[in-house]
Amino acid sequence: MLLCDIGNTSYHFLQGETNYKKSVLTFDPRTLKETVHYICVEPRIKKLLKTLANWIDLSEKIDKSTYYPTMGIDRIVACQAIQNGVVVDAGSAITVDVVSEGVFKGGFIYPGSRFMKEAYKNISSALDYEFNYELDLSTLPKNSQDAISFGYLKLLYSEINSYKMPIVLTGGDASLLKHIFPQAQINSTLIFDGMKKLI
Repeated sequence: MLLCDIGNTSYHFLQGETNYKKSVLTFDPRTLKETVHYICVEPRIKKLLKTLANWIDLSEKIDKSTYYPTMGIDRIVACQAIQNGVVVDAGSAITVDVVSEGVFKGGFIYPGSRFMKEAYKNISSALDYEFNYELDLSTLPKNSQDAISFGYLKLLYSEINSYKMPIVLTGGDASLLKHIFPQAQINSTLIFDGMKKLI
């Protein structure tokens, strides 16, 4: 079975246990002849794939009435993968979604670390630091790097832990967030798990 999660920059494939990416700028989906089950957030690519009989859009198999209309299909499919918990997808943005008994309860979007780092830098070059993910969030900081790290991470930490549910981390920065959520599970193929469940 070949699965594909198509974002703004890449086609992310999973076949068996092997996952790999192809650039949206150079990959031509017409070159694949096997059946591909996919989700896609890029309207231009989605329009092309609709013309290809071997590409099957899994978003059409979802009852979207339990989600809000503008919610991204990648977030919806990640929520489909779990029965109970908080899904934290740490990428360009950090999306946090709560699922209870298989029902989406709501969620929020937080700036990703690269964008938040730029925001601090734009305030002042004196705030141009990498975030310290190993910071002790139970103690107020006494230096600038830890102060911006605390300001960024403590709100996220407090809000996510307030739900008292299992936490599933996914996305490119999942391993960084694991430092502040040591009890969390990292699942780099969570979206593919949701896709398999839909199939």
